Amino acid sequence: MQTNFPTAEELAAALRAGEVTSAELTDEAIARIERDDKVINAICVPDFDRARAAARDADRARARGEDRPLLGVPVTVKESYDVAGLPTTWGMPPHRNHMPAEDAVQVSRLKAAGAVVLGKTNVPLGLQDIQSFNEIYGTTNNPWDHGRTAGGSSGGSAAALASGFGALSIGSDLAGSLRTPAHFCGVYAHKPTLGLAATRGMVPPPAPALPTELDLAVVGPMARTARDLTLLLDVMAGPDPLTLGVAHRLTLPPPRHRRLRDFRVLVLDDHPLIPTGSAVRAGVNRVADALADGGARVERHSPLLPDLTEAAVLYTQLLFSGSIARFPIEAYEQLRARAAGLSADDQSLDATRLRGMVFSHRDWMEANNRRELHRHDWRRLFAEFDAVVCPITPTPAFPHDHDPALLERRIDIDGVGYPYFDQLVWAGLATMPGLPATAVPAGRSPEGLPVGVQLIGPMFEDRTPLRLAELLEQRIGGFQPPK
Repeated sequence: MQTNFPTAEELAAALRAGEVTSAELTDEAIARIERDDKVINAICVPDFDRARAAARDADRARARGEDRPLLGVPVTVKESYDVAGLPTTWGMPPHRNHMPAEDAVQVSRLKAAGAVVLGKTNVPLGLQDIQSFNEIYGTTNNPWDHGRTAGGSSGGSAAALASGFGALSIGSDLAGSLRTPAHFCGVYAHKPTLGLAATRGMVPPPAPALPTELDLAVVGPMARTARDLTLLLDVMAGPDPLTLGVAHRLTLPPPRHRRLRDFRVLVLDDHPLIPTGSAVRAGVNRVADALADGGARVERHSPLLPDLTEAAVLYTQLLFSGSIARFPIEAYEQLRARAAGLSADDQSLDATRLRGMVFSHRDWMEANNRRELHRHDWRRLFAEFDAVVCPITPTPAFPHDHDPALLERRIDIDGVGYPYFDQLVWAGLATMPGLPATAVPAGRSPEGLPVGVQLIGPMFEDRTPLRLAELLEQRIGGFQPPK
């Protein structure tokens, strides 16, 4: 069996047919990591001894006639998930020795499905960057160009998949942290509907792993094909057994359509607050053309689309009010003084970020109420359309930028610099209302870098953008390994 860059679906089929053992697949994956990861630095916490033991257990289970969705399939896990016996640091040096005693609920679900966990993948400090580097584990490089970022905060997982280090990975997404690395590395990712997949055990150290309901943040699957995303989402989806799972059972609706020609799609490539770079615009147009050629109804404008500027402002307010909620009081007071000095005429996203950092509870409630109005607008739009196609970020992967003053960084879009965090507006389009979004490869830039787009779908209809991703993969191709 050729096992260079097989899909999880192919591996599972080969294992069921007896063409290969999990022990063989695991040894091959470990050998590839030991050979190739020195220059990528995707696997920051290897767990090879336990992986080999788990693979032997999987082979014995299969010999007994057992079969589970991922039985014997090698996978990786983002460093931010608790794995019993391994450090969970979120890249923060004071917590380099934090060792959880229990697996995160999603790690437990992976293992229950039979997956073999090879190790943990690299992240940015506190998961708060569009790159993946920290003082503990160093920098993860893009497999296509080592001088560029693999993205963040699930950058290690995306780089691992693009490099053939396991067939699947699990990550998380608050500000595009699944979708942006997938876009930068040429793989697939799915940001589930908010609340669809339990998040317990994906918590910054040393906080306890409690079954809290997070605002904006989700956990989700990453893979090299759209079908593998669905396979892994089926393992991950469902409420926490400690809370909603006591009374609720999940039944996701089927995709709205099976054939491409039945889909109704709105395509966006312009945002009022930031330009779309030429390489990304070409990727969006490539997908739009494939949809139209396949018979889908494709529109470029709709009066039903929620206001993109207000959506970006709301997302920025909600994101940054939460991101500094645990800052020391001294730092908070400094931010409040800076915000008070802003001109009332300054409505830039930089000013919105600063004001959001010092939101009162009343401010947050008002923003949340406006979010509900946006959710209602999205419901109206998805009565007319099945999906929205748009960028994930305005550019392909950018060169490493480790300037510690994050708010002073710039992002280069076709030769013009823009505030670094302004590039989050496209990711926030799905995140703010909690909609599902699937990141799919959409070709290459003139420099040969991967370009992806996102397919945003109706709330809790995650199978609709996933099915559309599968149909697009058949028409325009999908993942290709780096050369």
